[in-house]
Amino acid sequence: MAQYLCVHATHPEPRLVRRAAAILADGGIVAYPTDSSYAVGCRIGAVDGLRRIRALRGIDERHHLALLCRDMADVGRYAHLDNRQFRMIRAARPGPFTFILKATRDVPRAFKHARRGTIGVRIPSHPFVRALLAALEEPLASSTLIPAGETDALADAAEVRARCEHVVDAVVDCGGTSAGLTTIVDLTAEPPAVLRRGAGDPATLGLVAAEAGEVG
Repeated sequence: MAQYLCVHATHPEPRLVRRAAAILADGGIVAYPTDSSYAVGCRIGAVDGLRRIRALRGIDERHHLALLCRDMADVGRYAHLDNRQFRMIRAARPGPFTFILKATRDVPRAFKHARRGTIGVRIPSHPFVRALLAALEEPLASSTLIPAGETDALADAAEVRARCEHVVDAVVDCGGTSAGLTTIVDLTAEPPAVLRRGAGDPATLGLVAAEAGEVG
């Protein structure tokens, strides 16, 4: 059964952040709130964790997962960036945008899109997630917490606990979330394509929303 961690929404307690980080470091998966909806994550190199997340979501290796990064340095280590892509991500950080980019060799094969060799990257603004990334000292493999066969993301900690406590190793409760999704921008396309309109406004990046895509 999952550990249940009640964490302050704006000033997360360091001991609870460290507990969540320790679970992840041991290869576990954690459900946590973000600046959009709830997500579930594991270490990028935790192959079994990635398998468990995909099983929970009902997705395969052709569905992008998101790599939650602390800063632009993390993004640059795990994704190939040209000057245009760098400027666009920097302008959107931190916030509810996920960007599709070509993965570098530092990204394990199990995390990449099986056909395209791409990943989704995101620099989140949620205080707990930022504290968790700092404690981990590495990015976090993440996916929006949409149970298999459903279309809506979970947004309430009590519901996440009731439905997922036997399939995740910890649930973090910082209060409710917006139940929204990130805006997905494919930066491998020319020009960049908005694949899904979510909480982030594409107009702030000079883009126009297109049809929905699959990531996160």
